[in-house]
Amino acid sequence: MPRFAYSGRDRAGHPVTAELECPSRRDALRVLAARGVQARTVEELAAGKTVARRPAELRTARMLTRRECLPFLEALYDLVHSGLSAGEAVRLLSVRVQEPRLRRLSGQLWERISEGAPLSRAMAASTAVFEPSVTNLIQAGEATGSLNDTLARLISHLTEQRELRRQLLAALAYPAFMVVVAGGVIVFFLVFLLPRLKTLLTSLGGKMPASTSLLIGLSEFLLSPWGIGLAVAAVVGFSSFLGWRRTAAGRAATDAWLVRLPLTGPFVVAQTVLAFAQTLSVLLENGITAAEALRMTEKQIGNTVHRSAFQAAIARVLEGEALSAALGRTGCFPALVLDRLAVGENTGNVVPSLKQIAAAYQKRISSQLNVFTKVIASGVLMAVFIFVGFIAFAIVSAVFQVSSSFKLGG
Repeated sequence: MPRFAYSGRDRAGHPVTAELECPSRRDALRVLAARGVQARTVEELAAGKTVARRPAELRTARMLTRRECLPFLEALYDLVHSGLSAGEAVRLLSVRVQEPRLRRLSGQLWERISEGAPLSRAMAASTAVFEPSVTNLIQAGEATGSLNDTLARLISHLTEQRELRRQLLAALAYPAFMVVVAGGVIVFFLVFLLPRLKTLLTSLGGKMPASTSLLIGLSEFLLSPWGIGLAVAAVVGFSSFLGWRRTAAGRAATDAWLVRLPLTGPFVVAQTVLAFAQTLSVLLENGITAAEALRMTEKQIGNTVHRSAFQAAIARVLEGEALSAALGRTGCFPALVLDRLAVGENTGNVVPSLKQIAAAYQKRISSQLNVFTKVIASGVLMAVFIFVGFIAFAIVSAVFQVSSSFKLGG
């Protein structure tokens, strides 16, 4: 089919340059008019030739990320819940919404819908914004005529995930802030203040106590080439570790370490159980088949060790084994979770059981985050207090030592 390059302005008045496939130039003009594009030029392209997009359009396309998914679904749900069809709701969003990225996303979706694509297929083309599990849920809602309910469940699920991420970041922010501030204060004292204090104490004469000599020696080491080299090596080593962590082998190794550590291990297990129960319950509740739902759930498990174990469990489930029994072989799921799941399978209430598991583990993760925050913050404060106390003791003992030297000399 011939391809046509066009340029013009969209409904919002923004310049647009792109291409489309149509049987003829007249059909291309008709499609552009349906999209609300005021075309200035429409030219047929030679075979294999493409039109270059403007830098502004490329920047706007790159700006679309997963962050636009939930706001778009919330705005779409409000309009669909009011009685509009999905296509009309997307068209209205492409014109009315004020946020530039959401307006751009809505415009892209409306272009595909106006060409005859259903909402799910239009969303599936925007892989940077919508995960496959989201588009599959929308497709199931369209097929069963329950798009409104599907959107409500999906929004609730994504909101819970967003709140958990916010809670995790908030829990880590305070300890990280304490570590940075405390480290900065200590380095400032050792590098800037203590050398000046050393000059003062040396000018007064007298023998300095061991604690003061230790602090001065530490300060001199930090300012020496050895100390600077050690600091540079630490920064380079940490950067190299982060780079290695991004590789497949590094991710697998560090994820295995996190599972074994006594403090992070239970938290990683709780995260895996929560992701499994939340995602699988939403997928099954919206009509996704069990096999497809399990494959989508696997992608939501962050720890690679647990994900590999879950892959093996899926293979056994597809061979006919019960889900609770297959998960029990992985060694990644607590016994109580497996018991709840087995009860749900035996009574035919798997989705309610999964929801109960998700609610329980959401509370558990919140509790673990609170404990983790308190432990880290208390440890940092204790270390700072000890070091500050040692500094105060070293300075005061040096002053007394110098004073006693003056008295003996007098």
